[in-house]
Amino acid sequence: MGNQAKSTARRRRSSGGGNGGSDKSYGLPPSPPASESARDPRGYGPDVGFAIAVPGCSATSERLQAVHAEARIPKPAIARANVAVSTEVPEGSAESREEGRKDLTVLQQHVLFWDRDRDGHISPWDTYRGFRDLGFSVLFSLLSAIIINVSFSYPTRLVFTVIPDPLFRVFVGGIHKAKHGSDSGTYDLEGRFVPQKFEDMFSKWDKDDTGSLSARELWDMLAGHRLAVDPFGWSAAMFEFGTTWLLVQENGSVSKEDLRRTYDGTIFWKIKEARERGEWHKGYGFRDLVASVKRKIKIW
Repeated sequence: MGNQAKSTARRRRSSGGGNGGSDKSYGLPPSPPASESARDPRGYGPDVGFAIAVPGCSATSERLQAVHAEARIPKPAIARANVAVSTEVPEGSAESREEGRKDLTVLQQHVLFWDRDRDGHISPWDTYRGFRDLGFSVLFSLLSAIIINVSFSYPTRLVFTVIPDPLFRVFVGGIHKAKHGSDSGTYDLEGRFVPQKFEDMFSKWDKDDTGSLSARELWDMLAGHRLAVDPFGWSAAMFEFGTTWLLVQENGSVSKEDLRRTYDGTIFWKIKEARERGEWHKGYGFRDLVASVKRKIKIW
């Protein structure tokens, strides 16, 4: 199915229970009857009793909400304090219910990999070491430590005091203050996990219904999430999702389950252990770049 056909199909599924009249003045096809939209195999149709898209804003019909997430997740719009759930894993990761994790928010669990000694703060060395354990290069790990600790040390410190930390440590107890704009909204302002926002990422941006997000789809998502006059948020989101793609992509895409486990941090421990056994084969590294260049040279 071509991109134009896909776009048309998605617009038809999201007409929002309109009056069935023509939307030609907006360049959109007529609204289909509710019975037709309800047959959407992914369950993202407009059969919810009110409009979820309007012809005056094409984005509402191109980016469909996961309106039927509640069929698998009870009350998906209510944030989970300590578990990251999805329609495929409605109970969340088992590790999140273990001692040492269940009393932490999902965002705190996300960064726990870098707080190995559980002293409540993450030094630049902790950040560097964590990225190295995940397989990143010395240069990338060093830049990550500088970017992350310089950017987020003071915001997370503000929960405890207005005096900056001279060691540029990131404080786990205040990590919710490191939340920035132009993100997906999957973490709320207190660091909890909002299932609806997570499901919306895939209902809106997984254009091919593969259960994963390609590099192009991630880029489109980042562009769609950009808020006005928010260069820091744009940059932070690009760094976060770009790093995620480099870390867990497989065949060019990030799977939904890998992304869910990235949110609760459990995948970082899995990667470290798999790398120690020589069994981690996902991600995109320097060798992949060299191999890609060689293939292109051979084609030329």
